[in-house]
Amino acid sequence: MRVPLETDQLFDGEYNGNKQQLIDGSYILNENRLAFLYSEGPNWDSKKIVVTYSINQGKTWEHTVVTDSFPPIRFRKVDFLNNHFGYVIISGDRTMSQEFSTVFLTNDGGKSWTETNHSGNTRLISDGGFIDESLGFLSFGTINPEEPDLYLTKDGGQSWESAVFRIPDEYQHIFVSAEIPFKEGNHLAVLVNQGPNGDYDGGKVKGKFTSEDNGNTWDFVEEVKPNEAE
Repeated sequence: MRVPLETDQLFDGEYNGNKQQLIDGSYILNENRLAFLYSEGPNWDSKKIVVTYSINQGKTWEHTVVTDSFPPIRFRKVDFLNNHFGYVIISGDRTMSQEFSTVFLTNDGGKSWTETNHSGNTRLISDGGFIDESLGFLSFGTINPEEPDLYLTKDGGQSWESAVFRIPDEYQHIFVSAEIPFKEGNHLAVLVNQGPNGDYDGGKVKGKFTSEDNGNTWDFVEEVKPNEAE
């Protein structure tokens, strides 16, 4: 199978990893879909963001433009929840600990993309994702995070609000960076890690929180050891 891309395209932008392996989140490789998210164009400060994908195991490929103009890309993530609905989360234009981040959604399998409203948060994004076509999350703070900074939308990105974490006193400033929530039974759960500088119990222990109101408020449940978090 030949992917119709040059390797350098996959690492274009402000963050380009070690070039030994693809950037986490920037590709999909499964039996239903192959997809790669990247930027291209001769102009350094304004590039196209493109998704190249195949839904027939690489026999044929489609190239779709997510947006015609975007600053040098840092964070990038593409995923599909089903054959129709998918999302792209990208950030760029970083200065120190601030940047611009935004979300694009597709409802036609990747043929066309629509930008959502902005969250209003200009901190560096650490992760993001959607649970379903309405409910999505963005997690901010990669440099010295002090507490989880998680934003959610319940209307497919038309509006965003900040989630509230009720953190026990003994875990204040320990569990500081929210990962992406997931469904667990009849509620949502999320793991909150210690960020880049965590040293509590080896630094790899995470806090598990659950939400009964679709992500608005989160309550601490337990510590999760590294091997349990996999």
